[in-house]
Amino acid sequence: MRPMKANFHWLTVWALLAAIPLFGAELKLGLIGLDTSHVIAFTKLINDPSDKEHVPGGRVVAAYKGGSPDLPESAGRVEEYTKQLQEKFGVKIVPTIEELCKQVDAVLLTSVDGRPHLEQVKPVIAARKPVFVDKPVAGSLKDALAIYRLAREANVPLFSSSAYRFYDSLTEVKRTDAGRIRSVISYGPSPIEPHHPDLFWYGIHPTEALFTILGAGCVSVTRTTSADTDVVTGLWADGRVGILCGLRNGPTPHKVIVFGSKSIVEQKGSGTYAPLVREMMKFFQTGVAPVSADETIEIFAFMEAADESKRQGGAQVKLKDVLSKAGQQ
Repeated sequence: MRPMKANFHWLTVWALLAAIPLFGAELKLGLIGLDTSHVIAFTKLINDPSDKEHVPGGRVVAAYKGGSPDLPESAGRVEEYTKQLQEKFGVKIVPTIEELCKQVDAVLLTSVDGRPHLEQVKPVIAARKPVFVDKPVAGSLKDALAIYRLAREANVPLFSSSAYRFYDSLTEVKRTDAGRIRSVISYGPSPIEPHHPDLFWYGIHPTEALFTILGAGCVSVTRTTSADTDVVTGLWADGRVGILCGLRNGPTPHKVIVFGSKSIVEQKGSGTYAPLVREMMKFFQTGVAPVSADETIEIFAFMEAADESKRQGGAQVKLKDVLSKAGQQ
């Protein structure tokens, strides 16, 4: 996959300027899309000093409602979460994203529907505000590429991640020396939402966990699908194998198992949103993303290739082919 170009001079300047709030006023943060429980969870961690996992450094002060009328999981929750943000945390509701950007230092794009993310992030990038884009980064691989291209061209810091990546239980697995990793299994919930490619909706979580351990370098995938389960097998360039098991019905636990040359390591337990929010705050303060654009794009190419494999009856699909089809230069 073509490497992303880094602007080290700009990043240095950004880091120096963005570090100033560490010694002064808190960062003013804004939310876009009040149709997910994440807006309540994130805001409580940031705005409530009495929370045992409180993340200092900023305050959510404004929000734009958003919402997708054709998606019940979105439209049916906007007013409830809007009311909670106003009554519990004193968040101001604004009529447009442009107005939001005038009132904040950084943005959390939290719309549960990935489809509007490209259009919603455009005014944020135009306003040159660092932005965290909640999962999924977009509703298509083509849009994901466009979002990262716009941010790169404008030198605006942007990152996206599932909370799974930063769970303490998963970082403990990553720290454990299992020797040379031969293969990894990641299983977790993966219900399907008809407006999104199959894995984009919730399968992003166990997919991101898989990449947290293996990193970038997947070259091809094959997918086996049934009514209840998806199994996506990825082949990495160095011979490692990553297996994603997406669970749709019945119990849907999640876990990562690493098969190394020294030992087998299993994830124990789950996690909270606090580690992700801590990473967000550091990102807003420094302009340095904890997850590279290249890796996030590859995660979405992996999921798109899995959809293409399904369409082709389980055939092997190369990531470079789906990236080319989606418009990567």
